[in-house]
Formats: sequence, C-alpha cells, structure tokens
Amino acid sequence: MVQVQGVGKRYRLGTLNRQQFTDDVKAWTAKLLGRPDPTVPLDMAVDPQRIGEDFWALRDVSFEVRKGEVVGIIGHNGAGKSTLLKLLSRITLPTEGVIRMRGKVSSLLEVGTGFHPELTGRDNIYLNGAILGMRRAEVDAKMDEIIAFSGVTHHIDTPVKRYSSGMRVRLGFAVAAHLEPEILIVDEVLSVGDAEFQRKSMGKMKSSAKSGRTVLFVSHNMTAMRSLCHRVIWLDKGRVRMQGPTEEVVGAYLQNYNTATTERTWAPHEAPGNEVAHLRHVRVSPASGGDAFRWEDAVKVEIGLDIHQADHTAVNMQVVNADDFVVFTTNSREGLDGHFLDKGHHVLRCRFPGHLFNAGEYRLHIGVSHQGRMSFREDQVVAFQVVEPPRDGAWHGRRKGMFRLQIPWTVQATVPAT
Repeated sequence: MVQVQGVGKRYRLGTLNRQQFTDDVKAWTAKLLGRPDPTVPLDMAVDPQRIGEDFWALRDVSFEVRKGEVVGIIGHNGAGKSTLLKLLSRITLPTEGVIRMRGKVSSLLEVGTGFHPELTGRDNIYLNGAILGMRRAEVDAKMDEIIAFSGVTHHIDTPVKRYSSGMRVRLGFAVAAHLEPEILIVDEVLSVGDAEFQRKSMGKMKSSAKSGRTVLFVSHNMTAMRSLCHRVIWLDKGRVRMQGPTEEVVGAYLQNYNTATTERTWAPHEAPGNEVAHLRHVRVSPASGGDAFRWEDAVKVEIGLDIHQADHTAVNMQVVNADDFVVFTTNSREGLDGHFLDKGHHVLRCRFPGHLFNAGEYRLHIGVSHQGRMSFREDQVVAFQVVEPPRDGAWHGRRKGMFRLQIPWTVQATVPAT
C-alpha cells in the first residue's frame, strides 16, 4: 500500500547537487525534531510554486494506492511526474508531507538506474536482489527467467558499461519485475525498448498486478494507460489536477490540451520556427467544402511557410489521434518525388484520401527538417474531427480501430449439391 499526504518537493535553483542533498538532510532532521525547516526562507509564502531561488516541483500532493492496484501518473513535461517517482523510490526526501509505503519497492526510473557499470549483468542481478533483501538462492531461482526475458543472454557476463541503452532498460525491467517486489515503480523508460519488449513488459506488469503487487506507471502513451491502469493521477504544474477512473481522467486530460481549431495563422514576429524556416499558416478542411469532416470525404491540408535556408530542407507532418498515438507520418520530399524546398515563401498542399479515418479527433504536428535533421517542430497546430457516418442496425457505438478503410469484398455463390 502507498499513502502520500500533503507531499511537496522544493529545489533551490543554481545550487550543486551535494548542497541539495545537504538541504534534504537538514530538512529531514528538523522535521524529526519538530523544528522549522532551516532551509526555508523566513519570508517564504505558501502558495507560489516558485519564489526567488526556490522552485517547487511538487506541492500538496495526496493520494492512496491500495495493494494490487495499477495506477497511472500522467501530465505534460515538467508536471512533476519523475520527481514524484523519485520520492516514492526514496532516492530523495520530500520537503514537506508524509509518504508511507508497506512492502519492498523496486523502481525503474532511468536507463541503468541501480546498475554498477563495472559489474556484469549477472552480478548486477545479484546486487539488486541483495538490495531487496533476497538471499542468493532466491535470486538463483529467478536468474534464468530474468535473463531470458531481458534478451541479453549472450552478454549477461559482460560489464554493463558496454551495454546499449536498450539492453540496460531490458535488463533493468527484467530485474525489477522478476525479483518479486511488492511495489513496482516504472517510468516511461520502456519507450527505449522495441515493440516486442514493450508488449512483454505490459504483459508482465498486468500479471504482477493480478498476483497482488502494486504498480505505479508513468507514461505519455494514453493507449497503454487505458489498457493497463485501474486509476490515473493527473499532475499539472506540480499539483494533483485530477484523479479517478482511467477513462474519466484520461478523457479530461486529452480534452484539456485539445486544439480544436482547423486553421492557424501567424504574424511574422510570432511565427514558430528558426533560422531555417518559419511557419506562416496551416489549414485543414474537408474536400467537399462543407463544415463537417465526413468519413467518405478527403481531407485537405495547406501549409504556408518561409524557407530561409534551402540546403536539403523539407516539411514533415505527423497525424496523431486523441490518444496521442501517431497514426501516420508524411513529408514533402516524398510527396514531391524527392525534391527539396528552395528559399522563399511556399504554400504546400496535400490530401488525405476519403474512407480512411475512423470517427474521432486527429491533430497535426508540423516540422521542418534541414540537412537530414529535424530543425524545429510545432505540435498540435490544427485539429479536425471525423464524424461517425450513419449506418443501419441496432448497434451505433464507435467501431474499433485506428483506420476505417473501405475494403472491397467479393462473393462466389455456390449451388448446394443435390
């Protein structure tokens, strides 16, 4: 079980890590003795998140996670998710509030966390087992399963410092999940792994929860959240914005950051971009000319931009759905038969075919690449909503799937034998 009551974490900007740790010790000692925190300025107010040289990464965070629950933690970058996991993992101490945890905790927060680089993968498994209070015989019983799950069989006796980031993540998760912790804390480092490893990891976290273990999971992947989590906690600017059932919280989170506009235009001094290019306008519209984006309609996209540097410059576009999942990507070089863009003002147009998108909301990320590298990208520039087409029958729910293609069928009638 995990109980978090009124937790806050303050960092002092511009200080060294050793000074931050010293502040943690001073604050913790003062709390035990019932004295005021000696590191807090006397004139500090309570509400502001940032006061002078002090930055509150978390403030007044409270929640409870019961045994066997899988709880997701969501929020944009800088919301305090990683800071919260570090507090729960006892890597650092809270500035205020109380955290109570019952059970052995195993965490996977960053690539290679908890590994000694000079030790082999096998030795690090034993080391992590010892940290969890397990006997060598208990670790031996899990060793083959851990190695097989991680997929680093041929390198298990190689020092970890020679592992790639993906190998470290796979081994780290295998160790964290198989050494039977009662509380498993996982940050979005799983995105480093390949698709097969992510599938195995999700399955392992589900089975861990079914066996009575508690799982805290941070991710930007809303599909994973909906698939895995019983409840979700939404952090915003260091505070709990909302917590509750997964569908309810995820829906509110996505709606909050929804860009419902179908057209954006920027003045020259406001246009997103850099020395390579600047966006001037982006527009999305149904090809039929109406107001609604119907399933059968093609979707037209128009991008106006100024190109300042023409050395292998191209426009890139990502189409993402309401779960922030990339539906597909395209770029001007492919669409223009290998041609790059010259200097000057350009208006590019493309068209998504009809009978393609399932009903739902879609957003466009627009970027510019230069000399083979992404120069800048503007996310969620415009959005469009594909409406559910009318259909016959008693069921009118949303059809599952990312696409809704019109697939040709044929039928061959057979004459029954007499």
